[in-house]
Order: sequence, then C-alpha cells, then structure tokens
Amino acid sequence: MTFIVKSLSIISLLLAAGQANAAGSYSFGLGLGTLYSGVGANVSMLSDVDMKYLSVGCLSYSTYAGYTCGAGLGWIKTDLFGADSNNHGLGVYLGAVGSERTDYNQSEIVNGVGIGYYYFFNGISAGGTNLGIAAVTGNGKYDSGSGLIFQLGYQF
Repeated sequence: MTFIVKSLSIISLLLAAGQANAAGSYSFGLGLGTLYSGVGANVSMLSDVDMKYLSVGCLSYSTYAGYTCGAGLGWIKTDLFGADSNNHGLGVYLGAVGSERTDYNQSEIVNGVGIGYYYFFNGISAGGTNLGIAAVTGNGKYDSGSGLIFQLGYQF
C-alpha cells in the first residue's frame, strides 16, 4: 500500500508540473489495463495524434503477499490510420504485465512488453473514456508467458 501512496504522490507532482507548462497538454487518468499498469493511474503528455504516459498500478492481491504493484510507460499514436480521426490508436508498452508467486508465499511483479489497440471516444487529445486490448509478454523469475490485457479507463 505504501508503494501506491508514493506512486500517486509522484504522479500528482508530475501532473502539477505539467499543468504549469502552458506549451504542452497533459492528462491524468484512472482505470485498468496497460495505460494504468493494471488497476491504477497515469500521467500523460498529449498532442493531437499521440500520448506518451507513465503509469502505476496493482496487478494482483493475495492474502499472503498483499498487493503486487508496478509501473510502466508507453506511447500511443493515432495518425497511423489516416489524418481524419484521432480516436483509433496503436501503442507500445513497457512495464508491469503480471505477477508470479515466489518462495515463502510472496508475489513479485513480472515486467514485459506489449502492443495494443486503443479507442478514445472523444479523441486522444480530449478527456473521456477509452477502451482497448493489448497483447503482452513477460519473463518472470520462475516463468514466462504471454496474454491479453483488456483496457477500460477515463482520462481527465
């Protein structure tokens, strides 16, 4: 839980610093998926056609180990499908993609990479709901694997 509080404090500082910079557009989001490193939050730098973001979130909970939380970063572009719409985006992600049980009933984050498709209902440069799906792969201490992470969130 301490990790979450510290991470949200860092995101809040980044968001405040970003809002002080009138030259760029910044956003803060909450949700689940790769944009939020599980269930979590992000801070992002926006343009009309892309989003670069840092995220923190939790991927699992167990009664033995508590929450397993991690961080990630990513980049989403919307002008790959034509200049008329900034709703459809393709992105890359690097960061927390899962968790695994280790010795002594502890959990550890599994880091990896992902490629995803995202749909921004109001466009990538405006606040609103987003949906998506990302194919991810990661290599943990004891095992490696691949999977899909579904996306549902809101950017403010």
